[in-house]
Amino acid sequence: MIEYPKRGEIYLVNLPSKPKDIKNRPALVVSLDIRNKLANDIIVVPLSTNQRPSPTHVLLQEGEGGLSKTSMAKCEQISTIDKLLLIRGPFAGKISNENMKKIEKATMIAIGAI
Repeated sequence: MIEYPKRGEIYLVNLPSKPKDIKNRPALVVSLDIRNKLANDIIVVPLSTNQRPSPTHVLLQEGEGGLSKTSMAKCEQISTIDKLLLIRGPFAGKISNENMKKIEKATMIAIGAI
């Protein structure tokens, strides 16, 4: 059985940030599992150890989803990336349902839906 990224898992990804500037960083898979299984790309929210509070940021504690450091999910930077940009992962398990709901809300704030 072929594995595919699951919603709530964290992967190290090759995330284009600026033209000709590519940075490897952890990212949280937020797209639905059925989409992750069938499509060639996934939807992710990048994570950062820069913990600047914002209505579109969600704090994830060290250890959650296998994180080695406390990190901030930057929901205003939601991105669709090709699965080929996945470097390694998942780190370890999924983030909590409570934090996934916070990320959903922060993403909706970022796109002006609430």
